Amino acid sequence: MLRRSLLAASRSPGLRTTLVTAPVTRRVVRRFVAGEDAARALEVAARLLADGLLVSLDRLGEDVRDPAGAEATVRAYEKLLPELPGGVEVSVKLTALGQALDEDLALANARRVCVAAARAGTTVTLDMEDHTTVASTLRVLDALREEHPGTGAVVQAQLRRAEEYCARLAYEGSRVRLCKGAYDPPPSVGYTAKADVDKSYVRCLRTLMAGRGYPMVATHDPRLIEIADALRMVGGRDHDSFEYQMLYGIRPDEQLRLARTGARVRVYVPYGEDWYGYLVRRLAERPANLAFFLRALRTRS
Repeated sequence: MLRRSLLAASRSPGLRTTLVTAPVTRRVVRRFVAGEDAARALEVAARLLADGLLVSLDRLGEDVRDPAGAEATVRAYEKLLPELPGGVEVSVKLTALGQALDEDLALANARRVCVAAARAGTTVTLDMEDHTTVASTLRVLDALREEHPGTGAVVQAQLRRAEEYCARLAYEGSRVRLCKGAYDPPPSVGYTAKADVDKSYVRCLRTLMAGRGYPMVATHDPRLIEIADALRMVGGRDHDSFEYQMLYGIRPDEQLRLARTGARVRVYVPYGEDWYGYLVRRLAERPANLAFFLRALRTRS
């Protein structure tokens, strides 16, 4: 119920205005968001790389409702990508590229981002969003991979068809990020109980780790991390054949610990002015995140 309330709050214009304009909120947001511009995001990326971590940068912004907004997103990535050092890729939301307007427009814009990434010697991962966009996002992914086979996919374990998606994507050269999911699908489409989501995650993880692709294990859950490592050993995978992914600002000590074991660990680093929806989804994912946020607000008020 708390999770559903928070996700509903992410769509509340009134609450959004209140939080976004509060100075104390902005100070706390720095815990989860690198900054409001690319320069700050690059500074954070450089620090993480120096610690032996990998990085995926995501320019925040979604649900673009006009071609001009989608064009602004593309140009921001085209400007960012040539500046990226090794070890940094980018994540892109198709709704920020015009998916809600026209799938072909989103595909054309995504192609431009992929071209810029290829020139910069790095890769792009397509974020998965609300359940209503899944079919469209997978179509765009298939089209992009014809020219850019390294384009990353994302599967949300909370979806009932997640294992099917993983089986389809577990082929050689396929990069697949497996996450639990930060949205709120209806029961007919997604699991609602945490235990069911966790079981789905493990089934998907088995499929990906047994496949020939490159799994990107996106979780902060210690149990799932242990299971991933066990599956790695059973399957004879080395540390270079998959990676863990964690969010910026969440369990940073664990990120460093995993990296010291020889594992590849990539930190998902969001930046940009449109951080509200991202922040609320992070709070909805884990009660610990919400508790941290409320404590910080009290401390800084």
